[in-house]
Amino acid sequence: MTQEEKIIKVNIETQMKSAYIDYSMSVIVSRALPDVRDGLKPVHRRILYAMWDMGITAGKSYKKSARIVGEVLGKYHPHGDTAVYDSMVRMAQEWSLRYTLVDGQGNFGSVDGDSPAAMRYTEARLRRIAEEMLFDIEKETVDFRLNFDDSLEEPTVLPSRIPSLIVNGSSGIAVGMATNMAPHNLSETIDGIIAYIDDKEISIDELMQHIKAPDFPTGGIIYGYEGVKEAFHTGRGRVVMRGEAIIENEDHDNGREKIIVSSIPYLVNKADLIKKTADLVIDKKIEGISDIRDESDRTGMRIVYELKRDAVANVVLNKLYQYTSLQSSFSVNNVALVKGRPMTLNLKDMIENYVDHRHEIVVRRTEFELKEAERRAHILEGLLIALDNIDEVISIIRESKTIDEARTRLMERFQLTEIQARAIVDMRLRQLVALEREKLQAEYDDLMKLIEYLKEVLANEDLRMKIIKDELLEVKAKYGDERRSKIEYSASDFRVEDVIADEAVVITMSSLGYIKRTPLSEYKVQNRGGRGSRGSSTRNEDFIEYLYTATNHNYLLFFTEKGKCYWLRVFEIPEGPKVFRGRAIQNLINIEPDDKVRAVINALNLTHEE
Repeated sequence: MTQEEKIIKVNIETQMKSAYIDYSMSVIVSRALPDVRDGLKPVHRRILYAMWDMGITAGKSYKKSARIVGEVLGKYHPHGDTAVYDSMVRMAQEWSLRYTLVDGQGNFGSVDGDSPAAMRYTEARLRRIAEEMLFDIEKETVDFRLNFDDSLEEPTVLPSRIPSLIVNGSSGIAVGMATNMAPHNLSETIDGIIAYIDDKEISIDELMQHIKAPDFPTGGIIYGYEGVKEAFHTGRGRVVMRGEAIIENEDHDNGREKIIVSSIPYLVNKADLIKKTADLVIDKKIEGISDIRDESDRTGMRIVYELKRDAVANVVLNKLYQYTSLQSSFSVNNVALVKGRPMTLNLKDMIENYVDHRHEIVVRRTEFELKEAERRAHILEGLLIALDNIDEVISIIRESKTIDEARTRLMERFQLTEIQARAIVDMRLRQLVALEREKLQAEYDDLMKLIEYLKEVLANEDLRMKIIKDELLEVKAKYGDERRSKIEYSASDFRVEDVIADEAVVITMSSLGYIKRTPLSEYKVQNRGGRGSRGSSTRNEDFIEYLYTATNHNYLLFFTEKGKCYWLRVFEIPEGPKVFRGRAIQNLINIEPDDKVRAVINALNLTHEE
């Protein structure tokens, strides 16, 4: 066969399409999206399973992170070590996960964006809540598959007694899709799941009475409820978050006020927040702040904005919300793998899939325990028969030339199975005493009761649901805590006037239609014999036609030659010094080119009645 005959010609378009689809599905299924059942991506699942397999549990000593990463890479996850270590670090950061799964020792980074120490310096072990994710994995509760080199097996999913997808959320970018799932409070989530188990027809609004809103690790305030409601109903929504702040006024500090921030929105870098705020103060986009200090320590977060003596604290705080990440948003996009396919899920969908998963775990665990109980009961039946006929059994064993012959004769004489006969032959002499027989009989009686109960569990779905509820309540009692993020249900839409002080200004408008506002403080009273100062600046052929004093929150009504009326808020008029000519009125209101303003009225407020 020649070299040319070995070349297989294919259509390049078809080949590229096929290769890209294969790559896309690999990223979607094996890397970027979490499984709806345990809420984990493959890398997180492999890290937890590897640590469990290594015995690095909560009660054991810490192990070097480099050793854990090496175990994960060598056995289950043939990718870069940085990806594995970064994933493990995130599971140990209290500001990243609502309920951390890894207990880290050493420098695992900070909320200021500091990088963690190298893996050779840090140590880790599982937290107890992570052990709940792996509980019962040895009881054939989940499927296993071969690893990348077919030398070992790894779980396709974890049993997950914790509804991790809901309580810890997830984020990831796949090919053509992404996911961004918010964390929630464990106690609220379990209450919602139990409500669903009690009533499968429960509505999302009824579920929201239990699971009120996301609960972020860094606390903060959820500002407004419409985005939360939309996310719960559709799987997509925008949750507005604000840092929690209070205003302090200490008498001993010259009467100056301070804004104290005790929490920040989720995923906001504290150091960047402070730096960008300082830049805005320098650029005079935010005025009234004299000093910014970060007084955070191990007891909690504390950012201090010290205000100038004449600053209005509420105005400054609203400007911080407007211009900095002290107010930010979390775009919810609940995309997860359901039976290997990416789907957008609402709140009820996530709960339903989790309950189905736990139901399957309970069934498989019960089947395993029943099989083990029946196997043990079968052996005990044989041992009890032997003890009831101990003299004959001993005689048969003594007369047999080989162990196989003894087993065969016992099977024929007492109608035993090979397993029972093997157990009798292997029986220790101490089991011949009366007390040992009583123990075996008691164990057998307990096993028969257990077998009866396990069969009832398999036959009764209501009993299985009760088991799921009881296990969830146990988890809630162990790990449940109070909500960190506060909810401001009736938050009004952001108003621009909230960030603008209602100061007195002078409005001037020239004959050619140039308008401006100037702080009243720029004007001064001229004393007797004093030298005058220029009040305004215009073109040679122009002059000041209208002059009003007002405050920034007032309204100006403009009446034109054609009988039309336009209105503007005073703060919407460009500000400038006395020598500033102003801006053409046509740039501010939609006045026609051949029309002209003939009258201006200053109004405190506008009311509209239907």
